[in-house]
Amino acid sequence: MTQASSAASKRQRLPWWRPRRSRWAQYVALVVVTVTLVVGGVWLSRTYQRVIDYPDRPGVGSAEPIAIEVAKGASFPQVLTQLLEAGVIPDDEGLYFKLFVLHRGAAGKITAGAHTFRADMTPEQVLAELVRAQRTEETRVTIPEGRNILEVADILAVAGYGDASVILATMRDPALLKELGIEGESVEGYLYPDTYKFPTAATPDQVIRRMVEQHRKVYDNLKRSHREALEELKKTLGWGDREIIIMASLVEKETAAKHERPLIAGVFLNRLRFSSFQPKRLETDPTIIYGCTAAVKKSAACEKFEGRIRRIHLRDPDNPYNTYTHEGLPPGPITNAGKAAFEAVLAPKKSRFLYFVSRNDKTHQFSKTIAEHEAAVEKFMRQGAVGDGSAAGAADPDAE
Repeated sequence: MTQASSAASKRQRLPWWRPRRSRWAQYVALVVVTVTLVVGGVWLSRTYQRVIDYPDRPGVGSAEPIAIEVAKGASFPQVLTQLLEAGVIPDDEGLYFKLFVLHRGAAGKITAGAHTFRADMTPEQVLAELVRAQRTEETRVTIPEGRNILEVADILAVAGYGDASVILATMRDPALLKELGIEGESVEGYLYPDTYKFPTAATPDQVIRRMVEQHRKVYDNLKRSHREALEELKKTLGWGDREIIIMASLVEKETAAKHERPLIAGVFLNRLRFSSFQPKRLETDPTIIYGCTAAVKKSAACEKFEGRIRRIHLRDPDNPYNTYTHEGLPPGPITNAGKAAFEAVLAPKKSRFLYFVSRNDKTHQFSKTIAEHEAAVEKFMRQGAVGDGSAAGAADPDAE
């Protein structure tokens, strides 16, 4: 070995504790990585423990009650903003609470209404309050059978659901009618008479929807149990649901005696089905009254209506609800019928009767011929009765 190579070898052999300059960077990097892993591990451990402990960790605020009103339809971010602004959730824990609620799948379960919190509540307690079922204040409202939309609007107004004119406007709202799939100019005939418990804070729209829903529930059940009758009405008269609802409203208004309803329904159906009965006019007074009171557009004769049907009203061709001048059914229901009236239409009592007149005791005298009917009208009108379902009507024959 030469002297020069020996010197070079000595220069390359350094003590273990004095690494070459090229390895310094590796050692530094190793130390940095090691420290980072240790610090990161400690941070992750603490963060993980913080997340685990978070649901049961009490807040740092006071025990004073904090009232928050959650609006109906409010989103979870909106509710979280309310909690942060009120101090229920600290600003630096907003993300924690959001992740906690989302992890629980409770973002869509928050209930609208009044909630009470404290700043020292745990997140678990805050969430429990947010999803607590609200006690709904309810108002009991009874809608009797045979009330039209004017009368129902008044009942709802007295119960505290707004001004009668506003309720009536909602009942006639074209957008609502389209959404509910109701033909005609109003919800007449679709407000099922029943005793309801409406939320005290409900809007007229919500109340009306609830009544229409009940109507459809009852009517659909009746349809399932009277399939053959539905087919018969469709086959012989071309009727669908709308026509059945209209006929039920006529039956409802003609008598308060439930046992008579199937027979009265049978009379009306006879008039429409019997080829010998011409013209096919139902000639029932309540239709005239409805056209002069509850219909949106009123004829000139109806403008003079003062609560009593007169000859001018019987002869009025401009009242589309006048079944003395127009054949067949009126253009829409004239009241909101109950279950018994619908059953009467779907299961009418068969007979050959074509006429009936009031006996003046809430029941009726039925006749097969016009001669029999005129004799009955004479008899009971002499006793002070009011005629129904006949050409005699309830008019004052001497009044124009």
